[in-house]
Amino acid sequence: MESCVILVGHGGIPSDCPPELISEFKKLEAASKRRPQPALAELDRKIRRWPRSAASDPYKKGLESVAQALRRALPGRLVLEAYNEFCAPSLEEALEDAAARGARQITLITTMYTRGGIHSESEIPAIVAAFRRCHPDVDARYCWPFDEDNIAAFLAQEIARAERRG
Repeated sequence: MESCVILVGHGGIPSDCPPELISEFKKLEAASKRRPQPALAELDRKIRRWPRSAASDPYKKGLESVAQALRRALPGRLVLEAYNEFCAPSLEEALEDAAARGARQITLITTMYTRGGIHSESEIPAIVAAFRRCHPDVDARYCWPFDEDNIAAFLAQEIARAERRG
């Protein structure tokens, strides 16, 4: 396998995850901006690995459905999912998985279309840059920012489809 696509979504908190776990995570995340919080990584892992179902995490199920459609559109290509937060696998894990499977070209694409978002504009490029430093033999490309005319054409197509349904 030479080529891989990673579909990157935001990630969501499962509805049955204890609220105190999320509160503690947010508190540690805020504190980590001032100084490192060793417990943050373990709590992040716990939330990301929380058992999920379509009912408890419809976002994950939705991204998996888009990834399945992308697999149909790109036959013969490995398509993996990754999440910025709250859900596994993380983008770092998905990149390492693709490289371990022998991918020499990895194309990343996100469901976050608009500029101004910290994940798509800052975090994903930083993760890709760190991956490239560790894997100089792998060509990792990030499809972003998206062409606004292409986004508008897609949205107009969906508007027309909705209007035809009445």
